Amino acid sequence: MARLRCVLVLALLLVTTQLPGDAIAGRGHGHHGPAAHDYRDALAKSILFFEGQRSGKLPPSQRQSWRRDSGLSDGASAKVDLVGGYHDAGDNVKFGFPMAFSMTMLAWSVVEFGGLMKGELQHAREAVRWGADYLLKATAHPDTIYVQVGDATKDHACWERPEDMDTPRTVYKVDAGTPGSDVAAETAAALAASSLVFRKSDPAYASRLLARAKRVFAFADRHRGSYSTGLAADVCPYYCSYSGYQDELLWGAAWLHRATKSPTYLSYIQLNGQVLGADESDNTFGWDNKHAGARILIAKSFLVQRVASLHEYKGHADTFICSMVPGTPTDQTQYTRGGLLFKLSDSNMQYVTSSAFLLLTYAKYLAFAKETVTCGGGAVVTPQRLRAIARRQVDYLLGSNPMGMSYMVGYGPRYPRRIHHRASSLPSVAAHPGRIGCSQGFTALYAGGANPNVLVGAVVGGPDLQDKFPDQRNDHEHSEPATYINAPLVGALAYLAHSYDQL
Repeated sequence: MARLRCVLVLALLLVTTQLPGDAIAGRGHGHHGPAAHDYRDALAKSILFFEGQRSGKLPPSQRQSWRRDSGLSDGASAKVDLVGGYHDAGDNVKFGFPMAFSMTMLAWSVVEFGGLMKGELQHAREAVRWGADYLLKATAHPDTIYVQVGDATKDHACWERPEDMDTPRTVYKVDAGTPGSDVAAETAAALAASSLVFRKSDPAYASRLLARAKRVFAFADRHRGSYSTGLAADVCPYYCSYSGYQDELLWGAAWLHRATKSPTYLSYIQLNGQVLGADESDNTFGWDNKHAGARILIAKSFLVQRVASLHEYKGHADTFICSMVPGTPTDQTQYTRGGLLFKLSDSNMQYVTSSAFLLLTYAKYLAFAKETVTCGGGAVVTPQRLRAIARRQVDYLLGSNPMGMSYMVGYGPRYPRRIHHRASSLPSVAAHPGRIGCSQGFTALYAGGANPNVLVGAVVGGPDLQDKFPDQRNDHEHSEPATYINAPLVGALAYLAHSYDQL
């Protein structure tokens, strides 16, 4: 369970380590020479990963075939149907906050780069639908959102397969009396973004998603508060909302504006943007803090749709971008010697993939508008430079690093074999039909051998600040995969596969 620690987040903003531009970004303007990696293969695997994270009744098309049905009575204790959705990482809890963010980013990957995915587009849509279907269930009752299934403390006291779960599947919710604007607005964002994925292929489904997104956002805005307040004992320290709920309200409004083009949401952004942190200087984008993503998303309305009233968001987005580019006067980003963007030791790769996605997406908007970014001191940053920085990060992830290791399971000759993941580390139901008990499974956690089930496409937390990776199963900070690591990577890989004519 990759956890974001607020003290470290504050500390990392004070750290800057500059490396020569060539080491991080390269000097090229465009793609010269052969591709460093098979981005098409990595794309296919990055989407396949989501099938290994599925909860519920698995479909006949299930490709990670060592998985079986699980959580078929989820929600029963609260007399609601909460079967389905995704496990966020290597445990068996369904955490609604990171699940919704993962769906927003997976949907954004498809919205932005789905046209390049060719044969993988249908698989990507299926991955989005699996999550969106669950979010529809979780928001079926007005002014109520079911935000977690499973007692996290008791779940983490066991090491068992999802198929064998016998820990309490306690249901947690936010409502008017126990608000959760952060998780509610993120859920609205996920529903709105998902509606765009299906606008052409399944317009009836898209309309249903969008209608629900509007209702959920209205609830988030009307009943303000952080879900970490009322549910602290249950969601912390796993997925506390350290950044508050203002970023999610702006993010949710941005997605609803993009999905509806309604002046209602444009007005909301104009009236509330500054209060909700539009000009915050933070540059850590992930499941907790959405400010940077919201700035990039809203800037599109100015750059592409030419919504003049949102011109300031170009400046807000540029500030974030300048903080990411090595060598600029406002660079705030730390990199390892090997060139990896480094935010936190705990699940650092999530920030690598989310940042790479934002860089590629903003480069797309800038190129369309024939614009550049001007950082302090007159430094001009082109879309090509942003793409080079992003490509360097993806290449590192796929194996161009000091360890020569791909951090995506199943990609390349050398990849993590002992990932921190219950289902992957324990014998499959096919191999071991008998139940494996709660404490019995811990033998696998501390065993030295490779996981018996290869969770193809899973991207783990990644190496440490010294570019080292021990590949130990009990090291959750570096060896645990998560949906929110993979979701933005899908879009980045689609872009790279297309740009090198691999699709």
